Amino acid sequence: MKRNLQVSDRVSKISKSAIHEMTRLSKEVEDVAFLSWARPTSDTPEHIKEAGIKAIRDGLVGGYSETGGLPELRDEIAVKLRRDNHIDATPEEVIVTVGAIEGLSSAVMAVIDPGDEVILPSPTYSTHIRQVVIASGKPVLVPTIEEEGFILDIDAIKDAITPRTKAILYCSPSNPAGAVFSEEQLRQLAEIALEHNLMVITDEAYEYFTFDDHRHFSIASIKEMRKNAISCFTFTKTYAMTGWRVGYLHADREIIPQISKAHIPFAICAPVVSQYAALAALTGPQDCVSRFRQHYLEMRNLMCERLDRISLVFEYHRPGGSYLMFPRILAEGGDDSATFCKKLLREARVSTTPGVAFGPTGEGHLRLSFCVSADEINKAFDRMEEYFI
Repeated sequence: MKRNLQVSDRVSKISKSAIHEMTRLSKEVEDVAFLSWARPTSDTPEHIKEAGIKAIRDGLVGGYSETGGLPELRDEIAVKLRRDNHIDATPEEVIVTVGAIEGLSSAVMAVIDPGDEVILPSPTYSTHIRQVVIASGKPVLVPTIEEEGFILDIDAIKDAITPRTKAILYCSPSNPAGAVFSEEQLRQLAEIALEHNLMVITDEAYEYFTFDDHRHFSIASIKEMRKNAISCFTFTKTYAMTGWRVGYLHADREIIPQISKAHIPFAICAPVVSQYAALAALTGPQDCVSRFRQHYLEMRNLMCERLDRISLVFEYHRPGGSYLMFPRILAEGGDDSATFCKKLLREARVSTTPGVAFGPTGEGHLRLSFCVSADEINKAFDRMEEYFI
């Protein structure tokens, strides 16, 4: 007798990741120009790698750390949060996580009950939507204002609140659009959260990569938001450590034990070797972060120059942060971004990410990454110019 596959409804209803599907398809094409991966092509700085190697040689990484992370690492994270984010943090309010992703997942699981609604400004990182769904919550996607550079639509967020609304989850600088939500708007968002007693969960992975006059602002630095904010950060983007899988979150000490209850079954603890490397990242020279930021700024400007040369194909807003941008497709077939991107991959050998992966308002766009080399960007755009023009 044939038996049905026993899979939960909440997981079976999640569509296949368009990001990972493009990665899979790209491996089937020879000599691809990659603009689809949101990971730095720079290597992890040497002093960070050496700290990991030393921890291995010293026999420090064979066992678990404390669930919350190495005490000395949490001490340094608290210093960083006070210095750079103006968050009045203590080590007891920090959990070291498996990248920002696991921290966000643990935060969502700690806050959301089945049927609770979570507001996400859209377009948004596809994993954030899935995190809410896996927690049996309901994602409520509120469009940002694309015409003004994908800024928050504060009035639309107010209108989206219902008795079931439990939290607001956002990423700034944003993935995929590279928008940097201003301090003024985030203070307005904080007023909404406090008025309705909502939790605000933040993904601040790209905090150090802002450009022009844009400045990163942490909503948890607002004193009144202490009990209403869970802030998630990562070493993976800041220090080109994506494969090390280490990040951290901050929340009020009253909610930290509840988040820890979710963190333990997800991870037990972050990889210990990665925690020692992260400690070296925080306490070592910081010029690597400045170099990464300068490189991304130069690559953003180059990508904008190349987009300007094919303005009949794409229109875009210059991103104020991250290393990602989200052009609208003007060319024929652009209303189906998945088909468009697959065709571009097969016929022009350029890998991009379809905008539909980032929510309904992402359709008709594609995501481009500029954390690559100038040669890679020029190769991709040379091919697109030849293909479209």
